[in-house]
Amino acid sequence: MIFSPFSDPEVAVDSMAAEGKESEELTKSEDSEDSDSSGEGGSTTEMDFLRTLFSRTLGISTPEKVLDELSLEGVSKFMLSEKCKNVVCMVGAGISTSAGIPDFRSPGSGLYSNLQKYNLPYPEAIFQIGFFKENPEPFFALARELYPGQFKPTICHYFIRLLKEKGLLLRCYSQNIDTLERVAGLSSDDLVEAHGTFHTSHCVGTFCKAEYSLSWMKEKIFSDVIPKCEKCNHLVKPDIVFFGESLPSRFFSTAKSDFPKIDLLIVMGTSLQVQPFASLVSKVPISTPRLLINKEKTGEGETFFSFLGLGGGMDFDSDKAYRDVAWLGNCDDGCLALAESLGWKAELEELVKKEHAAIDAASQKSEKKTEQKEETKTDQKEEKKE
Repeated sequence: MIFSPFSDPEVAVDSMAAEGKESEELTKSEDSEDSDSSGEGGSTTEMDFLRTLFSRTLGISTPEKVLDELSLEGVSKFMLSEKCKNVVCMVGAGISTSAGIPDFRSPGSGLYSNLQKYNLPYPEAIFQIGFFKENPEPFFALARELYPGQFKPTICHYFIRLLKEKGLLLRCYSQNIDTLERVAGLSSDDLVEAHGTFHTSHCVGTFCKAEYSLSWMKEKIFSDVIPKCEKCNHLVKPDIVFFGESLPSRFFSTAKSDFPKIDLLIVMGTSLQVQPFASLVSKVPISTPRLLINKEKTGEGETFFSFLGLGGGMDFDSDKAYRDVAWLGNCDDGCLALAESLGWKAELEELVKKEHAAIDAASQKSEKKTEQKEETKTDQKEEKKE
């Protein structure tokens, strides 16, 4: 029976009671040898009864166990099978820390622990839209330190790129604003930048909203100039989502179409504390495996349904765990371990080596051009003096 919220309440209660009695009788007959309902055994029997009752009443069947074992090896075996065709990655600041970009919340090393020099009323103010409009200098000073183009993608970024090349990546949902996913080779279609990006910028004027490029914003920031709109003179802000702003519409529309068809969810380098991004882990089908690669376990929601063993938050350790796997440690090490289990380690390491060499070569070429421009300017000044 499927219970509808629009059903007659008395009928619903009677039906639940009838099914409950039936389930209780079934449980009694199966557990006749262990008829003592007191103590730990009794609690287990009662919980099993409740799970059976709610599962049957709400029309929720026992989830299919897809992984042979709840381990990295179990995940890799599934990834190499015909059953795994659509992989979604959810990533946070932890995948970029090895590139030299701090995460937000790590005590001591996190971004929020090192903002004293900006004299903020509280650390999060630097990303509050109201504070920014009144006092934009702290944000742009920080942006100068963290600006895209100064860092190389990490092993994690290139592992996601490898998923794309293998034809497995459905989408990468990122909380990061550093654009390193793009630098690593993901396209706009591959990405959902949930918290926005430095890639484009817009005027904050209500009736203007003029768009500016990454190069335009970079020139302003590194010239110690507060970016102002060339049309209306309002502030221009990178398209990153501040507290008090809505997430991009693409986040909601793409998640709605992607998550029902995910075969595997890989979560990396995120505390899963910021909503609505964190809620995505519960949007996958009930049998879809979820792999967490992170320094600590997270996403273990204690919702009513997870308590009943019917889904909800991640469950790594209970006796009802059936699909969630946690690999704890550095995200790069986790990706290397998974790549090794998949037989991709050498390919991943070669990709990182090749791409980093290309970035270094491009950087050296850019620096040489800059030096030549500076030399030309100096020569012209000297000629004018003469």
